[in-house]
Amino acid sequence: MSKRPRIVSVYAANYPDIFAQILEKTKSVQVSKVLTTATSVAKTAVMARSLVQNYVPHEVRHYISDEFRRRFVLDFSSQLTITIEEYEGYVRNEVFEAAKAYLATKISPSNKKIKVSKHAKEKTYDVTVERDEEVVDTFNGVQFRWVLRCRHVESNKVRSEVRSFQLNFPKKFKDIALESYLPFIVKRATLMKQEKKKLKIFTLDRGWYSGTWSSVTLDHPSTFKTLAMDSDVKRSVMEDLDKFVKRSDYYKRVGKAWKRGYLLYGPPGTGKSSLIAAMANYLNFDIYDLELTAVRDNCELRQLLIATANRSIIIVEDIDCSLKLNNRTADESDDEEEAPVKSRKKKVTLSGLLNFIDGLWSSCGEERIIIFTPNYKEKLDPALLRPGRMDMHIHMSYCTPSAFKVLASNYLEIQEHPLFTKVEEYIEAIEVTPADVAEQLMRNNDSVDKILEGLVEFLEAKKIKMEQDKAKKEQDKAKKEEQELEEQLAKDKETKNKKKDSVVKKKRKG
Repeated sequence: MSKRPRIVSVYAANYPDIFAQILEKTKSVQVSKVLTTATSVAKTAVMARSLVQNYVPHEVRHYISDEFRRRFVLDFSSQLTITIEEYEGYVRNEVFEAAKAYLATKISPSNKKIKVSKHAKEKTYDVTVERDEEVVDTFNGVQFRWVLRCRHVESNKVRSEVRSFQLNFPKKFKDIALESYLPFIVKRATLMKQEKKKLKIFTLDRGWYSGTWSSVTLDHPSTFKTLAMDSDVKRSVMEDLDKFVKRSDYYKRVGKAWKRGYLLYGPPGTGKSSLIAAMANYLNFDIYDLELTAVRDNCELRQLLIATANRSIIIVEDIDCSLKLNNRTADESDDEEEAPVKSRKKKVTLSGLLNFIDGLWSSCGEERIIIFTPNYKEKLDPALLRPGRMDMHIHMSYCTPSAFKVLASNYLEIQEHPLFTKVEEYIEAIEVTPADVAEQLMRNNDSVDKILEGLVEFLEAKKIKMEQDKAKKEQDKAKKEEQELEEQLAKDKETKNKKKDSVVKKKRKG
């Protein structure tokens, strides 16, 4: 039989004396001592780990772990790590949001921690990856490992959490990761978001240093079908919205930002807020409700603009009441001179608002709608109203017969009734808001006949009051004109007497 070849280490062959000494010393060491030493080291390691977990802050442990991994592991590894931060400056990172949505579908039984949330009116649970939990995904035969990292930072006494995804994979597949895998995730997440999107309404959350957007689910039931407004106006708004969302190539061709401005003006109670909710439900756009008086200055206004997402509606309600924006010169010169030195720059100016709507910063996003809702259009500076800023002016008028029929269908579930004719006659003769009519239709749980009879009585009383007010105004106007006439006659008489006295004096002197 042939002998098995002897395997000799190249290191032992090159340095026989050294290895002989090592073997000799090893023989002299008792096994019990080795075990005792190993046990002691293990106990020390366990105690050290316990002390670190109990007394060293999470941020420090996280930093040490990352530094050790970066310096001693990755340098000798064939792996590449891509860090995907949640924010790039003031703007949300699209890749982070896409990864968050996509990885929720890749959670496996091997994961030990996940995060679950659910709103009261939702049927499904929102499942996301918990921090420091690894999720493994395979794409085109390549294994990608994801970990969500979180760390806390303090700036100007404000503590905030900075989140990022770390993506690990073999270095040789870098081109696949950047050119195929990440674009696939972004596209897939976009489709998922549109399929299960829940509309949200955002409001300004004031912090120590600056304001940020916070949101709640938008459950407003208003639609164009249930909206009580003139049918022709409603149709024109819907057609304009349809045209807007389909004209991405047109806006690029003409060199304009893909946005649209709507001015909704009219007295309170005419349905401006309901129209905005109907637009959001129709387009599946989120709403950002901006209160200008809560914004510190033009700089913060720009930051809030670029922090809004694409496919969204930004509304500035009651703009004619929130700030003095009716006169550009007074807004930026006279008021500034009167203000204390420390507060001169801490305000939103008309020019700042114009840049917000139509300046360079307005192009930092796509498919946005900006809506102003003044009660009195004439109070606004003309610069705010020109096309390109407010492209479509929609007068939210008083209730019309067609709007009343929509209200009757919504509240009473009827399309016709003998009292409709009388109701429509009153509506055409007086000024009554849809909100007033709706209040009457939902006033009690009586029969349809009694509800409509009560509406007729309400409209009749309103007409009588309107006629009385009109008569009083005419009387007051007549009295005022008569008083002005008497004052003018007295003034003319006084002037005539002065001239007569002047002539007499001249004759006496002559």
